[in-house]
Amino acid sequence: MANEAERLAAFLATGQRDDDPDAPDRRYWLDLVRQVTQSGRRVLRARVVSEPVTDYIRYEWAGTNGNIEAGEEVRWLPRRLASAIALPGNDFWLFDDTAAVFSVFTGRGEIAERQLGTEPAVLDLCRAAFEAVWAAAIPHNEYTPH
Repeated sequence: MANEAERLAAFLATGQRDDDPDAPDRRYWLDLVRQVTQSGRRVLRARVVSEPVTDYIRYEWAGTNGNIEAGEEVRWLPRRLASAIALPGNDFWLFDDTAAVFSVFTGRGEIAERQLGTEPAVLDLCRAAFEAVWAAAIPHNEYTPH
């Protein structure tokens, strides 16, 4: 993502992630997670990753502790463990079983578009996929990227 290029370059140069929760590319999300979780709701994120992981995934993993401190629950699933799980063709966010927002990425990892899905069959697919991934995935504090 273009707004992370400078921080990613610093991470690649030093091996250390700048976890400043007030950084412009993080503050909005972390504040939102705190609001949602303090209201008694959960924010769950499951990441299906190919191994060996890319530098960007290693960078994401290194910056996840701030998300967890804000209240987000994060798990990682190596793609080799996802073979028997029916997954939608694109990354998605599922919102309270009422909407799925798909992120369609370019080959360079940039978001080309977002798509909204509200049809019951789409929501059922996303819910089942997420539940299966969540059950098989490794909690962040137990996963080490390879």
